[in-house]
Amino acid sequence: MSERINDIMNEEPKRGRSAFQPLIYAILVVLGVYIGSNFSGNSTFTHRPAASENPNKLVNIINKIDEMYVDSVEKKALIEKAINAMLEDLDPHSYYISSEELASVQEPLQGNFEGIGVEFMIQKDTLVVVSPIQGGPSETAGIRAGDRIVEVDGEHIAGIGLTNSKVMEVLKGEKGTKVDLKIQRRGTDDILDFNITRDRIPIYSVVASTMVEPGVGYIKLTRFAKNSYEEFMMGMAKLDEAGAESIIFDLRGNGGGYLHVAIPMVEEFLEDDKLIVYTEGVNSPRSEYRSQRRGRYADKDVVILINSGSASASEIMAGALQDHDRSITVGRRSFGKGLVQDEIPLPDESALRLTVARYYTPTGRSIQRPYGEEIDYDNDYNDRYDSGELYSEEKIELNDSLKFTTPKGRIVYGGGGITPDVFVPIDTIGASWYFSDLSYAGTIRRYGFDYSDSHRDELSSYSDVESFLKGFKVTNVMMEGLFKAGEEDGYERDERAIAESGEVMKIRLKAHMAKNLFGDEAYYRALLEDDNVYDAALEVARNYKDYAIVDGELTLLSATEVEEAMTTN
Repeated sequence: MSERINDIMNEEPKRGRSAFQPLIYAILVVLGVYIGSNFSGNSTFTHRPAASENPNKLVNIINKIDEMYVDSVEKKALIEKAINAMLEDLDPHSYYISSEELASVQEPLQGNFEGIGVEFMIQKDTLVVVSPIQGGPSETAGIRAGDRIVEVDGEHIAGIGLTNSKVMEVLKGEKGTKVDLKIQRRGTDDILDFNITRDRIPIYSVVASTMVEPGVGYIKLTRFAKNSYEEFMMGMAKLDEAGAESIIFDLRGNGGGYLHVAIPMVEEFLEDDKLIVYTEGVNSPRSEYRSQRRGRYADKDVVILINSGSASASEIMAGALQDHDRSITVGRRSFGKGLVQDEIPLPDESALRLTVARYYTPTGRSIQRPYGEEIDYDNDYNDRYDSGELYSEEKIELNDSLKFTTPKGRIVYGGGGITPDVFVPIDTIGASWYFSDLSYAGTIRRYGFDYSDSHRDELSSYSDVESFLKGFKVTNVMMEGLFKAGEEDGYERDERAIAESGEVMKIRLKAHMAKNLFGDEAYYRALLEDDNVYDAALEVARNYKDYAIVDGELTLLSATEVEEAMTTN
């Protein structure tokens, strides 16, 4: 039985229409028959024609195209183009995954891959280890951050126009297979030899779980993958042991993942027998998912962070806790994906992700935003920007016909994502094209790695993340080095942009240095130093008990109002 999943937002882009379009539409109607006749035994593609249909005629059409078309046609490629065109007309989240793409698409949600276990970057045509993955074979073998891999299984790979695909080709492989590496290490003249046995490498989805102040814990989840619940519980246990009474749960940029992983996470914050989500479609009877017990953290204050990149399973979590009055949601309106996909494997090792149902939050909300021929679904973020919604809560379009009420009287809306209880406008302070260019080109990341790698002995005086974040300062000399690196990457120094963005750039550079020295969690911790949504969430956590629902809205009461409420109670 295929797993029911909520698809990730950063899905494979839909194929554009091409010169093949007339031919594609000519054969769309025959695909079900053709695939069924070639993939017998898979009931997904069983075709039961009505009396007026002529399946033999349809099969003949596609065969005649192959046999008689004026130019040679690659049948497999043509069929895959047609499948994508057909699915494109259904909804924005149904799509086909070719056999060549399936493994890479599944890896982030499976939570692992097979290889040697290093995070890397390509720098000046050289493969540089950013860090060995914790618990992986490279860490066990003694590979270090900063090592340069110059040869793999006798093949010299440095200085040859190295690409990411080439690196993946030579380093990834089946568990149990061996690979010989030759490595240059800073401070060592000799080439080092390593023989590494490939293994299963974890891909972590909980990238930060840390106390941010007494009583307040912070946890960031990047996707709902196969192992995410276990990672989440480990992170929560750490925060609970450290005395966290409030949890800031960061789902910004989390495009979703597995529905069956999101449900037990929500359950941990609810009382017994509470509806978490239900799904329903024309061919899918209503299925309810309820909490089976009182959650371990049902007594903790919960602050959920969302933005337009929070989709699917993230919205299920945010919506369920909001509908049960168990959280305060902070940020900007979420993506608005309320459709559920089944992944259907095909015999040629490709797969179909087909929308089979809509999901609804406990109050009955469908948060799927509109789609169709007249709607530019993929341009939603720009539409929000142009409308002013990213800057003002008043610009969010709410449909009164999709108004719902929580048990405590809070008014919530369906029809286009989760609207936060506490809106935080997008922060444009420090923004500039120069900063964006250096960020997206990877210049800040590379320079941060280079600096921390070449000053590793000096920076070792910082024993842990906390001491580094408190004590380390990015100097003007370091920034000059960054600007020079930008020029080497083709970006001319911009004094006006430096004046506008300099302080934010320092924080970003410090974050990349922290990552190189202490790992991913240090990176995310450092970024919180310049994060207005996090700052707002921290204030909410500090004053959580002073919020009340007034006239359908969640409102922070004044000290006098709190005292009056306590007296009344």
